[in-house]
Amino acid sequence: MQRRTFMKGTLAAGGVAVAVSAGLLSPRAVLAAWPKSAFEAKSVSDALSGLGVGTSSASGDIKIKAPDIAENGAVVPVQVKTSIAGVTSIAILTEKNANPLAANFNLKGSAKGFVATRIKMSKTSPVIAVVKAGGKAYSARKEVKVTIGGCGG
Repeated sequence: MQRRTFMKGTLAAGGVAVAVSAGLLSPRAVLAAWPKSAFEAKSVSDALSGLGVGTSSASGDIKIKAPDIAENGAVVPVQVKTSIAGVTSIAILTEKNANPLAANFNLKGSAKGFVATRIKMSKTSPVIAVVKAGGKAYSARKEVKVTIGGCGG
């Protein structure tokens, strides 16, 4: 059985190599598009513009779970949960970071409006969650106090 497994793996690797060398499969075609301008933005409004969000209205249907006091800004756990139907994306921003957009998640189909990640925070700042659903944008914010800087501080 080991010989068959080896042969299958060799054939699969060979097939991928032929597709790459023929130009049928390139890394850019395989990787998802990402909003480069939004991640490089220096302000929250520029980051939101890069994501295609003009304005957002505050919503009580978005819950941000993050520590009130983060002992280390290099690793701040954040969860965003929403009961809004038809969520297409959830973005997490930190207002006082050099680059405010910390994460952007695109959701498809019947995915639940829930994401969890860890972000870096340079100093005490509001964490902003922006949820896009039904062509509209909704937001919520929570103040997180950072005692040790995480972005080079």
